[in-house]
Amino acid sequence: MLEDILSPGLRVVFCGINPGLSSAHKGLHFANPNNRFWKILHQSGFTERQFKPEEGPELLGSGCGLTVLVERPTVEAADVTLSEIREGGPRLIEKIEFYQPKALAVLGKQVYRQAFRVRDVMWGKQEMTIGNTEIWVLPNPSGLNRMSFGTLLKSYRELNLSLSPLRASGISNLKPYS
Repeated sequence: MLEDILSPGLRVVFCGINPGLSSAHKGLHFANPNNRFWKILHQSGFTERQFKPEEGPELLGSGCGLTVLVERPTVEAADVTLSEIREGGPRLIEKIEFYQPKALAVLGKQVYRQAFRVRDVMWGKQEMTIGNTEIWVLPNPSGLNRMSFGTLLKSYRELNLSLSPLRASGISNLKPYS
């Protein structure tokens, strides 16, 4: 079982579907070397450097947290059952209500649709919120996702820029850095 990396008042909590076997074996989030999460997190501006999976707890210093929807490890996320996803939804809502990050980023459209029982899901910010927490749906960074790195990066940068304190003060024409 992976331990959540959470604390109150974070900028964003990233919610993966469930641990892969590599992550479960090592006890580390996004531990599979083919997973692009750590690289995307850095290149989209959430962290000043690229973290390694074993440095996950240090993400809290960057205002980021990690959790999973389903705790059971599988070879592929496709092996997670619909009932597991639906049971994970209310647990995730409880966590978010308790910690109240500015945003929750659910990594995957289908899993968001199933966990929150919504039909029409677009990438990006959702209309639904959990208290004051915005919900974003971002592409899963798994190596099994065929989406290009550039497309993944664009969506993660959009979230990061939306959470920027400069954007809140009206300066929104900044270009993302890499």
